[in-house]
Amino acid sequence: MSSAASEADLSEDERAGLELIRESGGIHQSDFWKELDVSSRKGSRIVESLFEKGLIQREETVYEGHNTYHLTPAARDLEFSLLMAGDQLSPFIGDEEVDPHDDAFSQWVMNLAYQN
Repeated sequence: MSSAASEADLSEDERAGLELIRESGGIHQSDFWKELDVSSRKGSRIVESLFEKGLIQREETVYEGHNTYHLTPAARDLEFSLLMAGDQLSPFIGDEEVDPHDDAFSQWVMNLAYQN
C-alpha cells in the first residue's frame, strides 16, 4: 500500500499525530501524546498505527531517564523518473549551479525533448 493510500484511511487523531511528527521533524513519544493532548495509551495506539502503515519511523531511545521511542516521518515515495531524460540523470542533481551552455545540460534537455 502506498503512503498516499495509507494517509487517506487515517483517523482524525492519526492525521493530527502524523502532522505533528512531520512538522517537528521528530519527537519523542513521551512528548508526542502530551502535545496531542491524549492519554499515553491512546498516543501509543496512534504511533503503532502510523508505524504499521509505514508513515513514521521509530527508534528506541532513552529520554529524560526513561525508555521511549524517537518518532520521525518516513521518507515519502519519490518519483525519480522525473529527474531522468532517457537514461541520463538531470545535471541539476549535485551541482549548485548549472551552466545552461554546458554540453551535459544541452544533451539532457535534448533527450528530454525527444522522449516525449
